[in-house]
Amino acid sequence: MKVYVFLADGFETVEALGVIDVLRRGKVDVVTVSIKSDKEVITSHNIRIMTDEIFDNIDFSDGDMLVLPGGLKGTERLEAHEGLSKLIDTYYGQGKYLAAICAAPSILGHHNILNGRKATAYPGFEKELYGANATGEGVVCDGNVITAKGMGKTIDFALVLLEILTDRAMMDHVGSTIQYF
Repeated sequence: MKVYVFLADGFETVEALGVIDVLRRGKVDVVTVSIKSDKEVITSHNIRIMTDEIFDNIDFSDGDMLVLPGGLKGTERLEAHEGLSKLIDTYYGQGKYLAAICAAPSILGHHNILNGRKATAYPGFEKELYGANATGEGVVCDGNVITAKGMGKTIDFALVLLEILTDRAMMDHVGSTIQYF
């Protein structure tokens, strides 16, 4: 399984790197993607990160899941990226997995992907989950769409993604090795 994690200046450090770490421990092929014209992105707490690739250099047709970390400025920049916007719609239309945490589920809401689904987001962003049943739960799976509330739920979110992409045994194994269980 292949996962693309999108990073923009202002992304929430733990929400992105925690997911990337857990998925890679579970042997998932994870590609970090800068939506800028260079690989360096800066987190919401001014930590410089080098991505694997930049958006314009990738053919995303081989992916199984897109992951959108939160962080207010990062979320705004992800949503403003025209290519990513089209890619989200393409993946949704193909029934591929879409995952977003914290403020980023608002992007899915603005694409009308959450209409009629259960979803969650950082408190205060529920109104941006257009048409969703905002549950307030930590992590919510509804079909091919997975949303999470915020940084404190990152490991829960990552382990759910890992189980979806691999199986329960791998999720249990990674959860155990990181002393989560």
